[in-house]
Amino acid sequence: MIALKKKLKCILLIDDDYATNYIHKRVIDKAEITENVVVVESGYDALEYLRETNIEEYPRPDIIFLDINMPGMDGFEFLEEYEKLKELQKGNIILVMLTTSLNPEDKNKSDSISTINGFRNKPLTAEILQGVIDDYFPDYK
Repeated sequence: MIALKKKLKCILLIDDDYATNYIHKRVIDKAEITENVVVVESGYDALEYLRETNIEEYPRPDIIFLDINMPGMDGFEFLEEYEKLKELQKGNIILVMLTTSLNPEDKNKSDSISTINGFRNKPLTAEILQGVIDDYFPDYK
């Protein structure tokens, strides 16, 4: 458990792998840092979620953990479409690429995109989660 003064509203996991999503959701649930964990298996589903206007049913994420290598729409293609969303749809989101990619080009590309706040290797661990909270949500501690 990560001790916070107040919980995040929502964390959005975007990954095409069911087992990975299961593990990452368990890590987040165990940390008890958010009211909602939303899991989608494609960039298309994530965009659909973010476009929803009913914020009670579809809370705006505080953090998005985004996989790079997904069929149909990879993480970078998702980001191109994400940039086209209205500001209200994007929310105040910290976006972290969470990947197994060892390709230095992926890291360099993510470093060049201002929307991306961080680049971490899978799997999501309590330590990685703690680092994201420490780096981007110091007022919540």
